[in-house]
Amino acid sequence: MKPIRTFTVVPALPPALEPLRELAYNLRWAWDHDAIALFRWLGGPHGGDRRGARSGTDLWEETGRNPIRLLAAVDQSRLEAAAGDETFLARQERAVHGLRDYLGRDDTWFAQLHGVDAPSGTLMAYFSAEFGVADCLSIFAGGLGMLAGDHLKSASDLGIPLVGVGLLYQQGYFQQRLNEVGWQQEHPADNDLHTLPLTLERGADGEPIGVELGFPEGPLVAQVWRAQVGRVPLFMLDANVSANSPEQRRVTHHLYGGDDEMRIRQELLLGIGGFRALETLGYRPTVYHMNEGHSAFLGLELIRRLMDREAASFAEAREAASAALVFTTHTPVEAGHDYFVPQLLERYFAVYVRALGIEFRDFLGLGRVRPHDDNERFCMTVLALKLAAHCNAVSRLHGEVTRAMWRGLWPQLPEAEVPIGHVTNGVHLASWTSRQISGLYDHYLGTSWREQPGDEQLWRRLDEVAPEELWRLHELRRHKLVDFVRRRVRAQLEQRGASSSEVADAANVLDPDALTIGFARRFATYKRAALIASDPDRLARIMGDPHRPVQLIVAGKAHPRDDAGKELIRRIAELSRDDRFRGRVVFVEDYGMAVARYLVAGADVWLNNPVRPREASGTSGMKAAANGVLHLSTLDGWWDEAWHDLAADFGVPFGWAIGRADAFDDPVRHDHVDAQSLYDLLEHDVVPTFYERGEDGLPRSWIARMLASITLLTPCFNTHRMLREYTETLYLPASRSATALTADGLARARTLAAWRGRVTDGWMKVRCEVEAEDGPTQAEVRVGEQLRPRARVQLGGLSADDVVVELYIGRVGPDGEIADGHALPMQVIGEDGDGVLFEAVDVQTRASGQYGYTVRVRPRHRDLPGRFVAGCMTWANEDV
Repeated sequence: MKPIRTFTVVPALPPALEPLRELAYNLRWAWDHDAIALFRWLGGPHGGDRRGARSGTDLWEETGRNPIRLLAAVDQSRLEAAAGDETFLARQERAVHGLRDYLGRDDTWFAQLHGVDAPSGTLMAYFSAEFGVADCLSIFAGGLGMLAGDHLKSASDLGIPLVGVGLLYQQGYFQQRLNEVGWQQEHPADNDLHTLPLTLERGADGEPIGVELGFPEGPLVAQVWRAQVGRVPLFMLDANVSANSPEQRRVTHHLYGGDDEMRIRQELLLGIGGFRALETLGYRPTVYHMNEGHSAFLGLELIRRLMDREAASFAEAREAASAALVFTTHTPVEAGHDYFVPQLLERYFAVYVRALGIEFRDFLGLGRVRPHDDNERFCMTVLALKLAAHCNAVSRLHGEVTRAMWRGLWPQLPEAEVPIGHVTNGVHLASWTSRQISGLYDHYLGTSWREQPGDEQLWRRLDEVAPEELWRLHELRRHKLVDFVRRRVRAQLEQRGASSSEVADAANVLDPDALTIGFARRFATYKRAALIASDPDRLARIMGDPHRPVQLIVAGKAHPRDDAGKELIRRIAELSRDDRFRGRVVFVEDYGMAVARYLVAGADVWLNNPVRPREASGTSGMKAAANGVLHLSTLDGWWDEAWHDLAADFGVPFGWAIGRADAFDDPVRHDHVDAQSLYDLLEHDVVPTFYERGEDGLPRSWIARMLASITLLTPCFNTHRMLREYTETLYLPASRSATALTADGLARARTLAAWRGRVTDGWMKVRCEVEAEDGPTQAEVRVGEQLRPRARVQLGGLSADDVVVELYIGRVGPDGEIADGHALPMQVIGEDGDGVLFEAVDVQTRASGQYGYTVRVRPRHRDLPGRFVAGCMTWANEDV
């Protein structure tokens, strides 16, 4: 029976507690320990709830760490008592004052460093299919969402003008349960949007603001919800409205749910719908950041809007749009990117493409490496790479992998020059550092570590920390972790219908004083969750030593359609039931932010063993490192970068590297080598170091490693550093370029488009020949001796101002190729018939070895947002 009228019931707060509503609806509480403590106290054991929960329950946990549900569930008498409690009101005042002071500050990092030089109206729009901001807002599945949430939080802290755009899923990601044999079961969990810290965006008439998209069966309408993340608004589109058909309402039903058609509908809503939502709300971003390829259709909508607004051609609008687009790719394997067959694209874009004024085949070419290959599917990542002038991977190693993966888009470039850079990921420290460790940092570092975590000298002040003080706090966190896991295991067993004796045994799992290894992440096969179980007998010897016990806590979800990932979970569950590991290996179900916080703060060792180089970055180990947990990982993602860049900077080791950075053709052999390395490290270094105690009972060598890990890793691997890097190397350059190209009715964009058309049409006539040098010509050249290579270039109707001629020089590898080349500009020295002569001056070699060089010609224009134009690169004729 459908209701005739609907209404929302909100908590009836006493006037003195009204500030709690202000706190609850700004998600800054998610990284404010004072605010969380306030809500937790209100719903703690001394409280009660109107649903009849027994006294002594933790209502904060029961309500999913959701302050809106908490305030509605706390008994009214408890609220009235709190309203008269001077201690509570004082704590409330402190938390509210902290929020208001935070929002009102005008001395943020961005305001101080870029408030003057940033173009007027600078605004970044950050699009992502998932956001992990708080436990209760279940619109995330894993690392991509966690990163997106931390991105918004650091943007807020730094005062960067940014808005987030995503989708609001009715069910979000699934709740995980394991059956009796350890096989993952997925259970839906509805998001009650009206009991979340969200507000529905409404127009002046009070009606919800709607966004419309044309779908084959008719228009789809989406409403827009706002989550306020500190200073940053996050807008999320919701298609579950009565104006839509049942099928259309399912577009925002599941995160990553359904088939390819459902995926393209979600990505249309995210990209094009998200763009239109910002426009309807009055936002005019100067930069659009696509976090993965899910939102790449927004680039087409930006082009279309510029065409309409400025009466521009597709080519002209594309120049202006490209300058404003930033694209971050996270997936280092080709199969992990979204591909669609042409028939599906035609179903959804046949009408839309006509508005772009291009042929449908040309539209398909935007999503293909080989534009005219009718057998190639349309790839969202290719679309983003072709449209965005600014592209990056998420770690240095991932940048290398990504350039190799997509070099087909720039076949004339050396792999190292493929225009995809990297900005290494980080984590939002205030969100992931435990209350106890945060207090330690506050005491020794002041609040500067929250605002300027990249200050390396600041972290060196932790040398003043007494070893016993750090160890006492860490042991407290390990005990809290063990208590948490015992409660979770008990609840898991009760839910599964286990016997009373099994449930009672949950109180004894794990040893709060034993060396504890944490492993928690998405259960994709390349992450090799079961690598540590490769040799159960050897593992049993390591873990079962009565004098040096070791225990393992594992958590993580497999994708509902990933049976191989589910099999890995089953193997861990089976291991936990083996008598040799019972109570020492525990799988914690339903991995999420709450589980992650306990694990990264309470484990002693963080285990990470993906197949190199399949992990783009990884951030869970960064969260653990910020809490003094030592990292034990293969050299992949961020750890490869940290290990090679920082290991020599400190006399004390700050973690361990599993295996080598070698490539293996045989995956079985690779797993075996890495497993043996893992066991060796545990047996001969990790376990002995942890249990090596002095007369005072302290593992001083271990504590020194904890301090080294915090001091070296935390300043580098945080999202404040990451956002500063995005702002200064991508956002502001993109904003300046886009502002210039769109000014005066796209005047410079039109000029650039005309120039690009002229250059690309005439490029086939460009020729280059290397001429005899004016200087040494012998086969051997002494170190430091100058070379003056020359080239003769036929420009085929172009002018010398249209091109850059470069000497490309470097060492020659065993395969006869220039292995580590770099480009040096050459200068015009005259004309010779129909050619122009160029010369490189003062070219010197500073080390011995075999070198080689060649010459290349590429287009040049002041408004090109990058160095290269695809398809326009001429190298010197090798036969001359």
